[in-house]
Amino acid sequence: MDTSQIIQAILIHALPVLFAITVHEAAHGYVARYYGDNTAYMMGRVTLNPLKHIDPIGTILMPLLLLFSFSGAFLLGYAKPVPVNFNNLRNPKRDMIWVALAGPASNFIQAILWTVIFIGLKKADVQEIFFLAVAQAGIKVNLVLCAFNLFPIPPLDGGRILVGLLPWKQAHLVSRVEPFGFFIVLGLVLTGVLSTVWMEPLMLAGYGFLNWLISPFL
Repeated sequence: MDTSQIIQAILIHALPVLFAITVHEAAHGYVARYYGDNTAYMMGRVTLNPLKHIDPIGTILMPLLLLFSFSGAFLLGYAKPVPVNFNNLRNPKRDMIWVALAGPASNFIQAILWTVIFIGLKKADVQEIFFLAVAQAGIKVNLVLCAFNLFPIPPLDGGRILVGLLPWKQAHLVSRVEPFGFFIVLGLVLTGVLSTVWMEPLMLAGYGFLNWLISPFL
């Protein structure tokens, strides 16, 4: 990619990535508060102010490096995790599921909203390619974050959902993976296993659902 293409790619992805990770983390905090844990709220993290959630590495450096490395074909980032004290939840094991699910669910809802925006632009006969590209990036970024975070290894949201669903003994065994979870996921990403086995099927399913959802309007 030359300099102009890099700048264009950054401008196209900046807003979708910022919204995706901000709403994702705020959703965790909001649902945790709903079920009895005010930790994130007391720390000012139940907010849509992106400055409260930005992580210099995960929000800025990592997406830029991936953007340059994969020419925009693969983009991923993360924000500062919202603090949740699961012991404060009214039913920690059950409510953990809803707190963890809130993040990926918020991304899928955003993918739907970006799809609606894209269809609205097309129906309005908007010819500006930049706006259409931003909407398409919004769909892709949110589907990627949704699928990635649902991978069932702690500390990813999918891992916490799995811990909440399993019986106590099996849940304890899975939770012990958490200190090594990041390195396991990183290894699966670098070897391409995560993409082939998990990301691609879920992304196809996500795009399939969105196509079904908007088909009456096309």
